[in-house]
Amino acid sequence: MVEVTVTPQSSLADRPVQVQVRGLSPSQLVTLRASLTDEHGQCFQSRAFFHADGTGEVDPSRHAATGGSYAGVWPMGLFWFLQPDTLFRRLVKRDVAGSPFLVRLEVFDGLRLVTGPQDQPLASCEAQRWYVGPGVQRVPIREGRVRGALFLPP
Repeated sequence: MVEVTVTPQSSLADRPVQVQVRGLSPSQLVTLRASLTDEHGQCFQSRAFFHADGTGEVDPSRHAATGGSYAGVWPMGLFWFLQPDTLFRRLVKRDVAGSPFLVRLEVFDGLRLVTGPQDQPLASCEAQRWYVGPGVQRVPIREGRVRGALFLPP
């Protein structure tokens, strides 16, 4: 049974996570895709193609992507190379304290440049990427023409 995991499942956006796929056949070609929908409903995604190792595992921190959104060993590549489905959109988090970005990770059999609704992943999981740690207080700043936010630790 194929399984994709992200550890830790919930983390701050600037902290590294470990993505692993297990249960593949040795040398199996797979597409690993990350996707998220921002606060405006815009979809961002990245994908990378991997060959499973001899034990049927894929780990982007140890195995080189052979193509897709990037190539080579990039432990956080699926998160760093997220691109908008609509041109000229930027990934911006407005509500930094209220909710995380939910990043869906999916693994597909073979090389998938485009995935449609008929394409079923072998496995999937979700990662939460928070922009403010627990207990941090956000204080809006408005002084004259200055606008900003002060983040106070717990």
